[in-house]
Amino acid sequence: VQLQASGGGLVQSGGSLRLSCSTSGRIMYYTVAWFRQAPGKEREFVAASTSGGSGTFYADSVKGRFTISRTSTKNTVYLQMNSLTPEDTAVYYCAAQNVGGDISRGYGYWGQGTLVTVSS
Repeated sequence: VQLQASGGGLVQSGGSLRLSCSTSGRIMYYTVAWFRQAPGKEREFVAASTSGGSGTFYADSVKGRFTISRTSTKNTVYLQMNSLTPEDTAVYYCAAQNVGGDISRGYGYWGQGTLVTVSS
């Protein structure tokens, strides 16, 4: 499985961005997630879409503002981010796992990051 994240950029507070994670391989059998790492902070879980797209999970900090979706036929996973704040500024990564368990752990496949900067 290979993943490539894109769609980052500079946006004003209150604005929106959509990140894309292009994948190769049989991604429909994997849980795909987005993580982010802000400057000086540890990487944190943002959202996940379970294999087959049957379930979605979100960190409390983004619930109600971010939406994860996937199109298996196009092997792409999106993260729609609305009502962005400067606290959302980070490098965003997409990742995949098929080991089950804790939805925020076990990710063995990672794409490169895409930088999201939210100005105040």
